Amino acid sequence: MKRDLSQKLAILSDAAKYDASCASSGGQRRDSRDGKGLGSSGGTGICHAYAPDGRCISLLKILMTNFCIYNCAYCINRVSSQVERARFSVDEVVSLTVEFYRRNYIEGLFLSSGIIRSPDDTMADMVRIAKTLRERENFRGYIHLKTIPDAAPELIEQAGLYADRLSINVELPTEAGMTQLAPEKSARGIRKAMADVRVQREASREVTHTGKRKAKFAPAGQSTQMIVGADGADDAAILGNASNLYGNYGLSRVYYSAFSPIPDASKMLPLIRPPLLREHRLYQADWLLRFYGFEVGEIASDGMLDLEVDPKTAWALQHRESFPVDVNRASRELLLRVPGFGTKTVSRILDARRHGAVRYEHLVTMGAVMKHAKAFISAPGWSPRGLTDDAALRSRFVKPPEQLSLF
Repeated sequence: MKRDLSQKLAILSDAAKYDASCASSGGQRRDSRDGKGLGSSGGTGICHAYAPDGRCISLLKILMTNFCIYNCAYCINRVSSQVERARFSVDEVVSLTVEFYRRNYIEGLFLSSGIIRSPDDTMADMVRIAKTLRERENFRGYIHLKTIPDAAPELIEQAGLYADRLSINVELPTEAGMTQLAPEKSARGIRKAMADVRVQREASREVTHTGKRKAKFAPAGQSTQMIVGADGADDAAILGNASNLYGNYGLSRVYYSAFSPIPDASKMLPLIRPPLLREHRLYQADWLLRFYGFEVGEIASDGMLDLEVDPKTAWALQHRESFPVDVNRASRELLLRVPGFGTKTVSRILDARRHGAVRYEHLVTMGAVMKHAKAFISAPGWSPRGLTDDAALRSRFVKPPEQLSLF
């Protein structure tokens, strides 16, 4: 069935909504104030909703096509699915991106795709889109390409020269889950593709024998996405996989996407989606692993994260022997484990301690969330007394039950 451009856009933008990994930070700074190009990329981070400075920033987030030769059980665009299909040409994606930018609708492009004909054919078309935008249209905005892990390495290399960020989805947390639900895909092949991207990025930072720097390769790094709740993997397995990806492949971000039931689903899939709060807790735990010095075994020791309280508070409640912490004497590592203290708050405390004692009222102005922190700290002007060891302390952090409506 032949479709016009607006019909294709409706289908392929809706099909892209399942991909969460469309944010970036650390991208290359480019702009068109010299009159020689179109668009700009600020380098301060682009996400689907808001930038770090509060600006609302939008991307044209589409699939090149939702036709696919694979039959992954969890994917609504699998070959056996009965969804409406559409496909953009290379020039159609280029035209949409440029025209949407000129109308001030977007500041960049996030492009993914189903697999058509072969991984190489699909990846080649995506590379042509990025190359045409950069070279023919002189587009200087942000480009994020979802790469195809089975594509030829030279195609991935070309993609990294034109895109700000590349992402390769690991799909599921475990190889067993991949074998069961996506047998046509290879967990080993996905990791090899990730390793190749890391090698290319590291090589691009090297200086040649003439003193020149090589062309930048995916300057905003690479990311990935894991589906949560489609298989039987617990939170410890998910976070363990994420920790491995950060350490071994230098990923910028791992995204977690709660499984959403799809039409005509396989009997291997659960009938209901996992609670969205589980996805939220995984993001909180991910932050603790990356910036707060926690290990997976500390925050997911029972396999699953506590849904009633955040992972940091849950750890503190289980390790009350480490508290209360004296904010004027404790190390940075211990301060980072205090609920309600973020990395910026801890840095401010350490700076302030050089000039005098940090008091309770100072902590409020430093950004500490004292409702969470006061049971775990001591400072001039404040002592928790028996609050730290109070048997009912946990109840202070748990939301009271809500009466469900009968209507």
